[in-house]
Amino acid sequence: MLTFDDSDTTGSSSSANDDGNETSKRVKVADKRLINCSTVDVNQLMPLKYKWAWEHYLNGCANNWLPTEVPMGKDIELWKSDRLSNDERRVIMRNLGFFSTAESLVGNNISLAIFKHVTNPECRQFLLRQAFEEAVHNHTFHYIVESLSLDQGEVFNMYNEVNSIHAKDSFEMKLTEEILKPNFTTESPEGAQKFLENLIGYYVIMEGIFFYSGFVMILSFHRQNKMTGIGEQFQYILRDESIHLNFGIDLINTIKAENPGLWTEEFQAHIVDKIRQAVELEYNYAVDCLPRGILGLTAPMFRDYVQYIADRRLERIGLKPQYGSKNPFPWMSETIDLGKEKNFFETRVTEYQTAGALNW
Repeated sequence: MLTFDDSDTTGSSSSANDDGNETSKRVKVADKRLINCSTVDVNQLMPLKYKWAWEHYLNGCANNWLPTEVPMGKDIELWKSDRLSNDERRVIMRNLGFFSTAESLVGNNISLAIFKHVTNPECRQFLLRQAFEEAVHNHTFHYIVESLSLDQGEVFNMYNEVNSIHAKDSFEMKLTEEILKPNFTTESPEGAQKFLENLIGYYVIMEGIFFYSGFVMILSFHRQNKMTGIGEQFQYILRDESIHLNFGIDLINTIKAENPGLWTEEFQAHIVDKIRQAVELEYNYAVDCLPRGILGLTAPMFRDYVQYIADRRLERIGLKPQYGSKNPFPWMSETIDLGKEKNFFETRVTEYQTAGALNW
């Protein structure tokens, strides 16, 4: 039976100080909870209970970077030349249009929805770091658009004008709609499930599925020594996103473990259905970006790819794979890992360097 009662914990212990007039409270690690914790002060970081959250925070700090560190001279020269086809330009523009809004949606969701309802300080520490990284990603797209002298209104308004982008953004905004209402709470089973759905929608679907077709497309340019400045910045973003995804999966799985009554068969089926919807939206986006094949990429290849990564995401949150598709872009694992020995799709990345020390 689902319960949100913290009465099984002893709360913060109290002891009299020397003059006997005041009491001091000590945080007990066991009393910390990810949501609905009223017994531990959310401002007291130590002692850590969720060491994975702190590890993800430190990994993010080690990957610190800014887009202005990356030179754009070669990209500008190529963009102004006649050496890019219209289809290649379409791919670049569509991806800038999607990411420029998607990163804002993720940042808003962290700041306005998730942060309020996560009652654990080490997780909030990571969320603060992630919100900053989303701001850096937004800075990146501004830097690219400004460097290439693109029409800013065209790029940043694509989520209103391009159907395949609008559909993905609308899908995500609907997941935030309920949580942003003033009277929303996670104290009821229904509210907690809605919050868990939001976490899955943004970490597993937005950052774990919706971003990956774009990564393949832009990094395909980079592999052919085209638009290398944009490609390098996308590599940095990809490293950030790998940390975000792994933090989100740990957050989701730990909330499930602490509140087992939430993970009902009905709710699991609902989540699978959401992920299947997301796969179709992402495939439609790939078709829109690639009406004709370029750089060895075709739209049908992305159905297999999106289904493949969706299966990996489902497995990570304890659900059965739905597709059984193979990865048509095995080079992406190497790109994501940046030469590290671990495979991104199988485990979390744990080794990062500061941006200034990276050697591409």
